[in-house]
Amino acid sequence: MKNGKKTAAMAMLLCLAMLLCGCHGGDGQGELMESADIEKKVYYSLDEARQYEVVFWAKNDTNKVQTAQYRQAIADFEALYPNIHVEMRLYTDYGEIFKDVKNNISTGTTPNVCITYPDHIATYLTGQDIVAPLDDLMTNELYGLGGSKLKFDGPTREEIVPQFLEECVIGGRHYALPYMRSTEACYVNKTYVEKLGFTLPDQLTWDFVWEVSDAAMQKAEDGTFLVNGKDVMIPCIYKSTDNMMIQMLRQLNAPYSEADGSVLIFNDQTRSILYTVAEQVQLGAFSTFKISSYPGNFLNAGECIFAIDSTAGATWMGTDAPNMDIHNNQVAQFETVVLPVPQFDWNSPRMISQGPSVCVFNREDPQEVLASWLFAQFLLTDSVQIGYSQTEGYLPVTLKAQRTEEYQDYLARRGEDNNEHYYVKIDAAKLLMAHTADTFVTPVFDGSTSLRQAAGQLIEEVAKGVRRSKASGKTLTVDEAYLDTVFRKVSDDNRLDEIQRTGDTENADEEMGPLPGTAVALLCALGGVWLLIGAYALARVIRWKKHP
Repeated sequence: MKNGKKTAAMAMLLCLAMLLCGCHGGDGQGELMESADIEKKVYYSLDEARQYEVVFWAKNDTNKVQTAQYRQAIADFEALYPNIHVEMRLYTDYGEIFKDVKNNISTGTTPNVCITYPDHIATYLTGQDIVAPLDDLMTNELYGLGGSKLKFDGPTREEIVPQFLEECVIGGRHYALPYMRSTEACYVNKTYVEKLGFTLPDQLTWDFVWEVSDAAMQKAEDGTFLVNGKDVMIPCIYKSTDNMMIQMLRQLNAPYSEADGSVLIFNDQTRSILYTVAEQVQLGAFSTFKISSYPGNFLNAGECIFAIDSTAGATWMGTDAPNMDIHNNQVAQFETVVLPVPQFDWNSPRMISQGPSVCVFNREDPQEVLASWLFAQFLLTDSVQIGYSQTEGYLPVTLKAQRTEEYQDYLARRGEDNNEHYYVKIDAAKLLMAHTADTFVTPVFDGSTSLRQAAGQLIEEVAKGVRRSKASGKTLTVDEAYLDTVFRKVSDDNRLDEIQRTGDTENADEEMGPLPGTAVALLCALGGVWLLIGAYALARVIRWKKHP
């Protein structure tokens, strides 16, 4: 009778183990189901008797005005929700935020809310349910976008610029809200363009930029450059070579990558771009931030004609820029014009969309997620959006903020002063507003950050190679064989082969495929049996020690 009871008990435990294990598929769907359960818990009310701590990681370029905007936003939010306390940690680099979040995932100490990029979020999501999906939160009638229980006047979904909101979709789900948006602009020394005998067009082409840049290389008998009378002139400097390569490929309708992680950047159009880079570097007409330093410094000193950088950096550009890294006696006097980045064909202009988004990290407590979501959503209110956008050439991500009387008045006061209404900064914001429909983003997947780095490295490797050879009195032969070597190095440095293997999900499914549910259940059952056998053996040993 005792043996019969033992057998029945073991059978029941075995069935229970099979049921528990069988509910989690071998392809990770179990974790996704748990994520969906968390997301679908309708947050009918925030327990305002509780205290919540929301850790917020933000990026700041040592701009004290931006820091003040963050602090004001936190103070205003906490005044509305006294039981939610926001602790801010500032970083000066998005890469450092990315690194720290990855390191903290394993210890479960990620922030609650984080300023980040979709490329980074794709990595956070790999294999774990780390970032909270926002779709159900966004549509929640009470606490969603425009929800009836919000204590602030936030935007509805329809009042967010649709292109910017779409950038926050990964794998068909929203994992972030856009916070600020910028694109790239070409800050032009119009005075020098005209001094060289050219008329500056409203629409720059790469051919025009290279033609003017080459002309600017002419020197006087004393070795100084004719255009500025100085020993230094680098006509075109690009801040982000990542963006340079990506934008040029998109403008040429050339392949870069696919959403499944396929790496397509090593193509003939890329080679053509690198040939041009090599030619311009050989002439001394082109350089990069990593090689020469910040383009705004050269522009302001009259040592650069085309400084290509983010619209968010507009306050550092021009004779009267409120922010500068050079001494006043080094600043040249010239007229600054803000134009879209050069294009190959203005019949189909393409310019990259960039700028930070805000993600919310998952927690076991739905109330903590809700508190974090409320703060993330508060960052889209008009006061925060307008206030932060006025610190640089950022554009508010909501149509609601863009259309307010306050923001329209801000734009209308262009040039009224060289601080809040600095004309270059306002022109940069207007540029993105006028070209929002022309912007694009690249596919996001685990490894897309590495591919982006590789895009810039291709240009940097060729530029540095040409400069080294030139400095030694030689001329580097940039041909097919040389570029093959550069391609291999860049691929190895960024481990792009691994991205392609892990990213080729279609082929992976064909080769492996998910385990059938019966197989998963069987494996789980076997594991449960071994656990029960171990427990039974341990019980026999304990019993034997008590009653040898």
